[in-house]
Order: sequence, then structure tokens, then C-alpha cells
Amino acid sequence: MELVTTPRVAFLRGIADEILQQYGRGRMIVAIDGPLRSGKTQFADDLAAVLRERGHRVFRASMERFHRSRAAQGAFGDDTPMRYYRYGFDEAALRRVLVEPFRMGGSTAFVTAVFDPSRDAWVEPKWLTGPADAVLVLDGRFVLRRRLADLWDFRIALDGEPEDPADVIAYAEDDPRLVASAVVDDRDPAHPRRRFLDSC
Repeated sequence: MELVTTPRVAFLRGIADEILQQYGRGRMIVAIDGPLRSGKTQFADDLAAVLRERGHRVFRASMERFHRSRAAQGAFGDDTPMRYYRYGFDEAALRRVLVEPFRMGGSTAFVTAVFDPSRDAWVEPKWLTGPADAVLVLDGRFVLRRRLADLWDFRIALDGEPEDPADVIAYAEDDPRLVASAVVDDRDPAHPRRRFLDSC
């Protein structure tokens, strides 16, 4: 279905064209990072809609659905911003049930959510399959950290200075803008614009 053309949709079509020119076939993963409350989830939803407009099968996932439980985080020490940054998310589960099986393609099933952070509880996994050509759009804090960045085909960082203490730690260690394929200023959601490293 063709979307109504707005400045935001036109901008996202440009990003989608760039993604598809580089990775037009097979399984590809687009990851979106940015500070707390920077609009990652909405940006990812909107980009997914534009990719679907292009005729691609698109799946959505969020790091929010790959949290560790509060009890599991407690095994790593006191509740601090550093603990949350280092151990707040279950990256092993992300790789095991989503990234690796999604990459395999074919009939291999994958899971886009394992945890409900609002209930601090695991959820019943819903196993999905898709065609050989498909896109996974993943949003979340810290997804462009060094140990994960190479998992993604296209990396988007939403511009903005970190204010949350965990984000301050993350940006000091691995500023996502430095590894991004595209840096986007989305602070005016109606009129997003591309940023470049020398102007970040």
C-alpha cells in the first residue's frame, strides 16, 4: 500500500532506497540506536512501513523484548547504570533465537520477543518464518555497541546527546554515531534530516 507522501515519509524513502541498493536481496537486518526517549521505536515502525511499501517482507523487533529479568540482572551486582548498560539485555537470547535463525533463511523459525519488561516476565515464544528475501528492523538502546554492531547490515543512529546515566556510559564507551551507516536528527519528527559526523 502506498503511503501518503509527507516530508517524513519522503525522507524515510530515501533511507530505504539506500538500504535496498546495498542489500536488495536475501535476509538483511537494520538496527536503530539512540538515547533514551529519542524516538527509536517510532522511527523503526515508520521505516518498516516504507520498506513494506517497497514490496519487502518486513519483521519488527525491539531490544525491549530481550531484557533480562530483574532477578537475572541482580546476579551481576547492585542496580546501577553500569549494570544496566552491561547486563540489562539478554544478548545471548537475541543471537540464539532471533539473529542467527533469521540469517539462516529458508524454513528456519525465529522469535522476535522473549520477555515482557512491564511484567518482568518471560513470554511464550512465537516462532515465525519468512521468505528468502526479508528485512528485520530492530530498535533499541545499545544495539550499536561494539560487540553487536557487526551483526547488522545497516546501522542507524538517532542523533542526540545522552542524558540518562546508562546512556552516558554507553556513549563514552561506544558512541553509536561513530559506527552508523546513517545518523539521523529526528528531534523534529515531521522533518527528520541526515547528519554527518563532522556536524554531529
